[in-house]
Amino acid sequence: MSSTRAPAVEARQLIKTYPGDVTALSGMDVTVETGTVFGLLGPNGAGKSTTVKILTTLARPDSGTATVAGHDVLRHPDRVRRAIGVVAQNSGADPVATGRENLQLQGRLYGLKGAGLNRRVDELLDRFKLADAARRPVKGYSGGMRRRLDVALGLVHRPEVLFLDEPTTGLDPEARTAMWDEIARLAGDEGLTILLTTHYLEEADRLAERIAIVDRGRVVVEGTPDALKGELRGDAVHVELREALGDAGRTLLNGALTGLPGVHEALFDGRRVSVRADDGAAAMPALLGVLERAGVGVAAATVARPSLDDVYLRYAGRRYAEAEAEGAENLVLAGGVR
Repeated sequence: MSSTRAPAVEARQLIKTYPGDVTALSGMDVTVETGTVFGLLGPNGAGKSTTVKILTTLARPDSGTATVAGHDVLRHPDRVRRAIGVVAQNSGADPVATGRENLQLQGRLYGLKGAGLNRRVDELLDRFKLADAARRPVKGYSGGMRRRLDVALGLVHRPEVLFLDEPTTGLDPEARTAMWDEIARLAGDEGLTILLTTHYLEEADRLAERIAIVDRGRVVVEGTPDALKGELRGDAVHVELREALGDAGRTLLNGALTGLPGVHEALFDGRRVSVRADDGAAAMPALLGVLERAGVGVAAATVARPSLDDVYLRYAGRRYAEAEAEGAENLVLAGGVR
């Protein structure tokens, strides 16, 4: 890939608020290089879907700029729509129509017709393993089949950029794994530029070449999954306490823990203490000794290699599960705005 090629997607300082003084985006920056899979990773309510709505011309930012496939989303929305495919969180397929009818209608909307359209529909039905169900109404499809049809609909006109907004939400583990395999094939076989939004840590880690972690309407860190995890050298030691600590207890323990040989950082989140150490197994006895001498009860302790959850904690200052819970609450207050 040439370094002189313009990015497939570029957004700068996007701001978006909704009625009730709900801030969805607070300076969102996104750059997606052509031919890559880029992941926007963050909890529900972080601003991922609002970003996608702006980039796909379904919403206007209060301020900021964005281009997709070289076209300004505000000045040339029609050009953007021609260049993109979109797979939204909720299926856009007509449940009464058959899978084939849905694909044919989508193709006609983009100017395809005749034998060329029929060949494209057959190709997609075969690719997404829907040929046997092509003449059945979509309302009888399983969740995994509907999602595969959604992706096929987004690909009918051979877009330059494909937006996948939470593509596996609601799928069972088997269907989710199958969808991951298909997304990976799309990127590898067709060289598509894919912007993927997800709140699944494993999904971003597996599919995206680069990820941007989004929290409260802005990107807090960006890089490859391996590089981001690699910044957290050593092991991650997680200790579940019997009771949460007060501010004074946290301050005291932070100094004691980070003073241990080979320990670099201690982060507190409710009843959980997360420590980065050169050798987690070797550091564990000393770490537990500090807690015991301080009279702090321990419920459980584990050692693991750093994960994207640890990356999120470092840059967002809270655990991913905590952010998910906050995001779900904010979504209710905001009437479902993401």
